[in-house]
Parts: sequence; structure tokens; C-alpha cells
Amino acid sequence: MTAHTLSALGADFSNEALGSQAVFRAVLQALSQPGKPVRVDHDAQVPAVGHSAAAAALLALLDSDCSLWLSPRLATSNAGQWLRFHTGCQLVNLPEQARFVWVAAGDAMPPLHALALGSDAYPDQSATCVLDVDAMDADAVAHGAWRLRGPGIRDVQHLRVSGLPADFERQWADNHVAFPRGVDVLLATANHLAGLPRTTRIPSAVEA
Repeated sequence: MTAHTLSALGADFSNEALGSQAVFRAVLQALSQPGKPVRVDHDAQVPAVGHSAAAAALLALLDSDCSLWLSPRLATSNAGQWLRFHTGCQLVNLPEQARFVWVAAGDAMPPLHALALGSDAYPDQSATCVLDVDAMDADAVAHGAWRLRGPGIRDVQHLRVSGLPADFERQWADNHVAFPRGVDVLLATANHLAGLPRTTRIPSAVEA
């Protein structure tokens, strides 16, 4: 990476420790309260491609022991260089090789079953998939809203998401039944994250 390239990359959090901790807490809140959008405030100079909340989350989560796969729009931008420079993460060519996967809005999502699912003995060795989506709405009356159930949800959590593959619910059902193996997902808009840990169910209208 040349000096010119480095100078063109955006900055990390202005206070690396405090900034990273604040975003990490937002990620934990999103995963501990599935389906509830959490605002992500930060001052990092994130890449132009990819949602800001997703970039900040990965900036806080990644380190030199982490492998990252980027979808095509992200891979052809400076997002990978930015994350590699600030976190030391390793970029990989195949999604199944990655512990973290970041998919830009409009790019095809790798099938969840093709990602690292961990094992019954080591379920923590699975992938976390960060998906940029068009919009999220937690309004109970939103048309097409999910009624999420599972640990961390008191009764039901409503969430409507725009910008996911048409078969995402089927893929998620298969991912859920693989527990304790399976992928955890972070849905990201420009300023918010919502968590879908593998323990969360998206019941059908009949089940709900």
C-alpha cells in the first residue's frame, strides 16, 4: 500500500478506545435484543461504499485474527483497504473462508448454509454476516413485518426489512434449526443495526 493510498483512506474513530467501545456496545445491544434497531453513533471516516453503521461495526469488531470477505461492490472499493489498515484483518477470496462477511446493498448474499457454521463442539467458530439493507422498520403495523421470537425477546419483536433476498426467511429457518451451529446476522442501514442471532425465529403467519 503506497503512501498516496494511505493518505486517501479515511480516519479511524477520533478516540480509538472510546469510539470502538461505544460501537461495540451498540453491536452487543443489537444482538441481545434481536430485531430492535439500535442507532450507531461514531465519527470514523468510513468508506463511501457500504452503509456507515456496518463499516463502524466491523471497525470495532475486527482485529488481526479475523478474516473478512467483501461482496463485489465493496471488494472493488477502498472498504477492504480501510478495514485492513485500521484493524489488521485478513481479506479472503471466498465467503466460506471468512469469519466476517459484509454484503453491500444490491449485491447477492452468499447462501447462509455456505458460510462457516462452526461445529457442535465449537459453535463460536461460525461466521457473522453483516448485510446492508435498504430500510428497517420496527413498527408493529408495518406491512410485511416479521414477528420475531426467541431469547432476548420478551414476547414478540416486529421488524420489517427491505432489501433482503426473496428466500431469506427460508434460509433463516434452515440456519436456526442448525443450532448450536449457524450464522449470526447484523442488518445495517446508514445509521442503525439490528441483530439476528441464530437463536431467533421468524415464525410464519400460521406459527405467529
